[in-house]
Amino acid sequence: MRSTTEVLKSFETAVERYLAELRNLDMSSLNKKQNDEEWSIGQMYVHLIQSALFLHLHNIEQCLSSEDSTLNSGEEKTELGRQVFELGQFPPVPIKVPASPQYTPQPPESMESLIDGLHMVVDRMRSTEPLVYQASVNNKIRHPRLGALNAQEWFLLIEMHYRHHFLEFDRLKSNLEM
Repeated sequence: MRSTTEVLKSFETAVERYLAELRNLDMSSLNKKQNDEEWSIGQMYVHLIQSALFLHLHNIEQCLSSEDSTLNSGEEKTELGRQVFELGQFPPVPIKVPASPQYTPQPPESMESLIDGLHMVVDRMRSTEPLVYQASVNNKIRHPRLGALNAQEWFLLIEMHYRHHFLEFDRLKSNLEM
C-alpha cells in the first residue's frame, strides 16, 4: 500500500488537473448535460467535493474517534473492496447509480464555489494526512460497495475516487465538443 504522503501528493496533482480544466470551461459548459440520466461536468465536480468533505473525510474522523459505536471492527472489505485496494484503483468502467434526490448532485452555484471547494478538500486532506495512522486499523466504517474501511483506506479512497473520475470527465468533455 502506498504511503499517505505519496497519496497526498498524487491527490494534489489530481486536483491541480481539475483546477486547470476548470480554467477552460464556462458555466454553460459546466452545466451542459447529454440527457437527464447523465451528470454535467459541474455536477461531477460537486460530487467529488461533497463526497470527500461529507463522506470520506467524515468517516476518517469517525475512525479516529475510537469511542464511536458505529465502528465495524470485526467486518472486512467486500470482494470488490479487496480488488480495488489490491489494484490501487477502481476498475476503469463507469459506476452507474440511479438518479435520486439524495445522490444526484446539484449543479454548481458558481465557478468560484468549485475552486473554493477543491481548495477546501486539499486543505482538509493536508491536515488529515498526519492523523490517519493514529487510528486503529480495526476502527472501520462501512462503505456501501467496498465494505468496512479503516482511516488509512478511506484516505486512499479519496485519491482513487478523484483519479477514477478523470474517465468520466474526459467522456463528458468530449461530449461538449460534439
